[in-house]
Amino acid sequence: MGDDNDTDITEFILLGFSGYGFLQGHLFWGVLCIYVVTLLGNSLIVLLTLADSALHSPMYFFLRHFSVVEILYTTTIVPRMLADLRSSCPTIPLASCFTQLYFFALFGIAECCLLTAMAYDRYAAICCPLHYTTLMSQGTYTGLVGASYLAGVISGTTHSIFIFTLPFRGAKTIHHFLCDILPVLRLATASTFWGEVGNLFVTITFIFAPFLLIVASYACILATILGVATSQGRQKLFSTCSSHLFVVILFFGTGTVAYMRPQADSFGDTDQIITLFYTVVTPMCNPFVYTLRNKEVTGAMRRLVKRYF
Repeated sequence: MGDDNDTDITEFILLGFSGYGFLQGHLFWGVLCIYVVTLLGNSLIVLLTLADSALHSPMYFFLRHFSVVEILYTTTIVPRMLADLRSSCPTIPLASCFTQLYFFALFGIAECCLLTAMAYDRYAAICCPLHYTTLMSQGTYTGLVGASYLAGVISGTTHSIFIFTLPFRGAKTIHHFLCDILPVLRLATASTFWGEVGNLFVTITFIFAPFLLIVASYACILATILGVATSQGRQKLFSTCSSHLFVVILFFGTGTVAYMRPQADSFGDTDQIITLFYTVVTPMCNPFVYTLRNKEVTGAMRRLVKRYF
């Protein structure tokens, strides 16, 4: 597997967790179980929000699409990871690496934007209840979802153009379990300036700006909740957005630790564990957060069970 400095690379070696040979079997079954729970849980949310008329509100429209994105996001990563955990020489063709990176960026950014749209929905419901139907009309919430997917496409295309138009020769070992943006960019044998500029543009436009909008929305929500006279009223208002707030903290918190902290020249074990958490574990939490703490969803589950069983 020696690297040749004079020929173009046709495949990469995903080093992943190969240094933990004695744990790879346990990691395989652990990731597989998490993936199955993620698929079943998010599919259940999609089914409930489609089948139950009580969940045909804008909030659950956003939640349905968020669950769809979670399914697609993990499916971009986990099947390849599982195959590599069972392989003695985990390689990925250049075209497959390109495809994985494109959809990884697409669904990751779509997720950020959907969380922002959900924050705006909670802001409109709590801070402007009398104008909610106007602010969150069908055209508005479908447009916000469409814009989220469009932002994802722009992100995936931007990263793909700036990274995979670069030459890759010589070193072909990615110190990661997936084709993430920075590890792949570091293997390019030409200047990565424009690739880094593209990454910065996407980060500021589709990650940092949505996060600021979410913070602003919750600042207004908090001010409204604190202005309610009774503790029971404050508790009721907070319960309508607590699930979304928890998911926001989980998603942006782990993502910030992964991408905003100082990086070494190559991705290490800590980076991979953090990435594993927010790409594999976090999507599994979404169904539990929105079902165990939501009376409307649990009620829809009971009605669905009674209807068919």
